[in-house]
Order: sequence, then C-alpha cells, then structure tokens
Amino acid sequence: MKRQFKVILGLAAVALLLSACSQSSGQASKDVKHVGILQYVELEPLDAAREGFIKELEKHGYKDGKTIEIDYQNAQGDQSSLPTMSEKLVSDNDIVLGIATQPAQSLTSMSTDTPVLFTAVSDPVSAKVIESFDKPGGRATGTTNMAPVKERVELLRKVMPEVKTVGIMYTTSELNSELQVEKAKKAFEEAGIKTVVKGISSTNDIQDTARTLMEQTEVLFMPTDGLIDSSISIVTDLSKELKIPVVSGSADLVKKGVLFAYGPNYEKLGRQTARQAIKILEGKDIATIPAEEPQGMDVTVNDEMSELLGIDLTSITKK
Repeated sequence: MKRQFKVILGLAAVALLLSACSQSSGQASKDVKHVGILQYVELEPLDAAREGFIKELEKHGYKDGKTIEIDYQNAQGDQSSLPTMSEKLVSDNDIVLGIATQPAQSLTSMSTDTPVLFTAVSDPVSAKVIESFDKPGGRATGTTNMAPVKERVELLRKVMPEVKTVGIMYTTSELNSELQVEKAKKAFEEAGIKTVVKGISSTNDIQDTARTLMEQTEVLFMPTDGLIDSSISIVTDLSKELKIPVVSGSADLVKKGVLFAYGPNYEKLGRQTARQAIKILEGKDIATIPAEEPQGMDVTVNDEMSELLGIDLTSITKK
C-alpha cells in the first residue's frame, strides 16, 4: 500500500512539474514579440536597410529567435504578390515593416490596428502612406530615403563645372521617381543646364534608353528608383564603354560603377527605423511618432571610375 502511495505521489509530482513547465513556456511565448518584414525586391540598399533594422533591434535586446520572432517576406519585384503577403504579415505579427514604397503602401492598406513601419520610401506623403511627417496619422510611421536633389545638382556642378546637358532616366510607374525627376529638372533649369528625360516601363528598356541618353548628354543623373537600381550594372557598364559618368542618390551603388552618390547610408537608415520600432514595442502609440528624414547624408565616390573617366572628385571629397 505504501509503495502504491509513493508511486501516486511521484506521478502527481511529475504532472505538477510538466504543468509548471507548460505554463512557463506559454508565458514565454506570450512575451515574444512578432515582427513582420516585407521587402519589395532583393537590392543591396534595401538589404542593407533590413540588416540595419535587425542589428539595431538586437543591440537593444530584441534578438530574433529569443525575444522576438521575425517573419521575413520578399516579393521579388512582383507587385501582384504584395496583397497576399501583406494580409498574412499584418494578421500574424505585432508590428510590420515595409521596405520600399510598394510594400509600405500594401501593408498600410491591409492594416486596421497593426502598427506599420516603413523605410526606403522616397515620398511617403505623396504615396499616401502617411498624412504628414510631423503628424503621420493612421497606423504608419517610418523613415524616408529621399536624397536631396538640389544638393546633388550642386555637387555635380562642382565636379563638372562646364556641364551643359544632363540625362535623366526613371521608371514611369514609380511615383517617387517621377517626383524626384520633377525636382531635378527644376534644379537644373535654375542652374542653366538642359535636361533630356526618358522613362522606362521594365528592365528590358534600360540598356537602350541609357545608351540613347548617354549619346545625347554629358552625364546621367539617376533618381532613387528601385527598378533601375536593381539593374544598375547595365547602366554602369555603358558608362565605362561610352565614358559617360553616372551619379546617384544611393551610396550602395557606387561600388557597382556609379561615379559618386550623395544620399543616406541604408544600414544607418534601417537602424534609425528600428529605434522607432522599439518605441512601439515598448508601448508608445504609433500615431505620436513622427516620420523622419535620414539622419545625415554621405558623399561616396568611386576612385576607379574617377580615374577611368578623367574626372577629378577632390572638390567634393576634400575636408
């Protein structure tokens, strides 16, 4: 009888232990925050923004697989896949991040109560992601990657003071690119420089359009444009062949043959966005968090292209 009683006590103790472990596990599961990330396409600047976002979260104790669970989705440039991906991410996560304009628009259209962050969106107001930078409204906030066009024009004039004609290529379906083109045309007009502008609708158009522009102009001035940036090597190969420089607003493209860039560092931009995310994860209302411009711009130059093209860049690099 005593032996049977001991067995019963033992089984009861095991049951209590398992119950306690289960409760502890359940509590831990509740404490883990779920973060969804939707990126439009695999592109070095966008990858750098995502990596910076994750690194900054980890720096502040939000480590993937421990205190947070990250659900990363990439649309691979397929806009038709965004609604389905967005709907799932919004329903399954505590907070979501859209990297580039299209994911940001898709996530905000799907979300009713899940906070939406964005980064690498050139003009979130015109894209109707937010109402204004100071008072975003709705369920979204984040960081823009808009490279100041006027300052880039001024840098180009320092590097090529005799330039008379500038070519501009952009994707006609990208609103943000179109807005940058309009600003660039105005800035060049004020400087007395002629512009030749051509739009493309797909990557198949890039090579012929870039060649035509380079044959008609002295330099190619590129907006921040996801479609063209993803195929920038096509443009920079022509730059080497025809000896026509290309300038950009993305520092990450310089090592691919762009002569120089003036714009945000995308890893830093991702980290900046993560600091906004942390405020939300810690309970702050997203409606009270202003959207932000990049914290500092960098001039990045390609010395190899400088030598190949015979263009002196010391006027924009000397301290």
